[in-house]
Amino acid sequence: MKYTFCFLLFLFSIPVFAQQFNITGKITDEAGRPIPFASIYIKNTTKGASANSEGMYQLRVGAGKYAVQYKAVGYTQQSKNVDLIADEVINISLQTETYQLKDVTVHAGGEDPAYAIMRKAIKKRKTYLNEVNAYTCDIYIKGLQKLLAAPKSFMGFDVQKATNEAGLDSNRRGIVYLSESESKYSFVRPDKVHEEQVSAKVSGRNRAFSFNRASDMQVNFYENFENWKGLSNRPLVSPVADNALFYYNYKYVGTSVENGETINKIEVTPKRAHDPCFEGVIYILDDSWRIYGLQLYITKKANINFVDTLKVNQQFFPVNEKNWMTSSIKFEFTGGLFGFKLGGYFISVYKNYDLNPDLSKANFNEQLRITKGISKDSAYWEQARPIPLTGEEVTDYTAKDKLAKKRESKPYLDSLDKANNRFKPVNLLFTGINTRNRYKKEYYHYDPLIGSMLYNTVEGFAIDYGASYSKLVDTLNNRYFVLSGKVRYGFSNHLLNGSAGVAIPLQRFTLGLNGGSDVVDLNTLAPMSTFVNTLHSLLAQQNFKKLYQKQFASASLGGRVTGGLRGSASIEWANRKWLPNTTAFSIFDPHDHQFTSNNPLQPDQDVPLFSENKSLTVNLRASYDFSNKYETYPSGRRYLPSKYPTISVNYTKGINNVLGSDVNYDKISADISKTDISMGFYGNSSFFIGAGKFLNAKSVFFPDYFHFAGNEVLSYKPRVNRFLLLDYYNFSTPDKYLEGHFEHNFSGFITNKIPLIRKFKLQEIVDVNYLYTPKLKNYTELGFGLQYLNIRAMYGISYNGGTQAKSAFRLGISL
Repeated sequence: MKYTFCFLLFLFSIPVFAQQFNITGKITDEAGRPIPFASIYIKNTTKGASANSEGMYQLRVGAGKYAVQYKAVGYTQQSKNVDLIADEVINISLQTETYQLKDVTVHAGGEDPAYAIMRKAIKKRKTYLNEVNAYTCDIYIKGLQKLLAAPKSFMGFDVQKATNEAGLDSNRRGIVYLSESESKYSFVRPDKVHEEQVSAKVSGRNRAFSFNRASDMQVNFYENFENWKGLSNRPLVSPVADNALFYYNYKYVGTSVENGETINKIEVTPKRAHDPCFEGVIYILDDSWRIYGLQLYITKKANINFVDTLKVNQQFFPVNEKNWMTSSIKFEFTGGLFGFKLGGYFISVYKNYDLNPDLSKANFNEQLRITKGISKDSAYWEQARPIPLTGEEVTDYTAKDKLAKKRESKPYLDSLDKANNRFKPVNLLFTGINTRNRYKKEYYHYDPLIGSMLYNTVEGFAIDYGASYSKLVDTLNNRYFVLSGKVRYGFSNHLLNGSAGVAIPLQRFTLGLNGGSDVVDLNTLAPMSTFVNTLHSLLAQQNFKKLYQKQFASASLGGRVTGGLRGSASIEWANRKWLPNTTAFSIFDPHDHQFTSNNPLQPDQDVPLFSENKSLTVNLRASYDFSNKYETYPSGRRYLPSKYPTISVNYTKGINNVLGSDVNYDKISADISKTDISMGFYGNSSFFIGAGKFLNAKSVFFPDYFHFAGNEVLSYKPRVNRFLLLDYYNFSTPDKYLEGHFEHNFSGFITNKIPLIRKFKLQEIVDVNYLYTPKLKNYTELGFGLQYLNIRAMYGISYNGGTQAKSAFRLGISL
């Protein structure tokens, strides 16, 4: 009977607790113009909403009496008492805030009163930074991006066709991204976060989760710097940073009073136009000297990337008598490149703060969680969204949802593939043939003929032509089943080679099976590309790349074992044969250059570097990056980079007298590395330290040696363990080695201070490389240069045993 009564009580209580009403309306200024993204919240709670870009708002609450507060930066806050028993429309007109200069005397030539206020705010920075040790909240995020202008075509790509298929108008304008999401967010000081995305809607994608991230929207101007990597090469200085007075000018605008609080309006501008600083207005509460709100922006004058202007609007509200927390953050941006112009915004609205949550730090290994079934329909969002849709957004959702259903149909995908898979001779020559079956998620690729042509003094002109088949088997983690093969034929030595391989995803691991024959580099790191070697051989009579033939069969298994631990194991049987030069053709015949033999240790004699041999080797490798942070998606985990260095250990066993194997050795190596170590304003550093030793070297051939990433030509591919000037082969060792590399990128710290130069956004690079082997002793390189985007120009000097050995310019290109 007791349980029956409880059930009936619960049943009849549902309508009471579930009954919700809407407060809707429009927020305008005194002239009747809409105030975009004004904040609306219930007084003495953390429940709120935001107006949309047209000033329309909707707040959904239960029946009862409320004091509804309307707030927008730059306007006088207004409160409206509501006794809610049904849906109600409340239109609000906010008055432009008037700021008084009372009680402040500004003397000619004297310090602006803003400085005294900002000094107090800076002094309180750490207090408010550490005021809340932990909290949880609910966050709604809305993102919108619009293509404002675009050319009809770009580098042969039909932009008009692509934008039509994406649902944009005939002028190639319209919404290209519209998404909403809700997340539950947890934080524990100093940097532990956990976010669970609980609902999402993406225009044009019926089953997708949103890529909105609450963590990406987090800003905290109580931190000294905002590190917005990608947007800015340098950290951005907060107006209340400890050293902000060195970077900012402040101007006192006046004070206003809201809810008994005196608010100081301060205009902030950079002391130097091109420093990584914000401009705009910051509002500081009197007496407590905390940030009340801010409207800041940064432009391309500060050498930001991708966008011309980025605006940040952050508002705070009191969640209790002591603590103020963020109520909303909005990022608004515009930018353009090559005739394309883009604009948009991301806005987040915060509610239901709990400043005393019961959280276990162990739960923060998972930083993001997205499970299946979070994509919600329109009916859900009508009730849930705190920012009403504009008419344009409603139209975009409706039209693109229909388009998404069409795109998922087999007839549509087949028709799209039929159009895109048409054979074009120019593709066969230059880009390769790519055909796909979108419905089955299958892809075929055939290499371009021009890109498959090569030249070296061993094979002469040769073709190395490949094809592959791949099938997407893990959509979210982008993992494929891949089957590939290639043939290689040298027209001078008449040697035909062919090989094939398969890569099979097995949960966290990948199984690889490969076999066949190939012509490969004697240096297992292959530091010189085939294309660069072809150019030098044909145009400069320099055959740097040294080759041998390998007939092989191998199997490997690798992937993440657990947490930050990755491992791989492989076994390979190979028959290895040194190859002689068979041609000396070169288009040009420079007097100071001549071809060398294919034996790097005896360049004047084309004698075998090693006898034909067989090898059976087992290789084990493990690496640990101290990272136990990960993101969970419906398909599995994705581990995040660690702030600590990565340690790796590698062991190779050459097995003798099995399957005819001639090798007999044990070698071990270890390395520790870390890239992009932030040095604040002074850029970032990277390093690599490695060492290795043959524990047993009873039978070792040159391909089994320890090899290094040398470089002897103008162009190279930069990476942290790469030398600028080292010979490719002469210092490979069958004994032991120690190498070290350090690179520092000043991220424009120097060049940004030089007029005219600063607009190129150049980054200053310093390299130091070191190598010890029993033969080389102490080899050191110093490199200095500049980088623009992914291209760097370096000048390197090398020393061997303290004596200068070589100096040269190098051009690094990262693609």
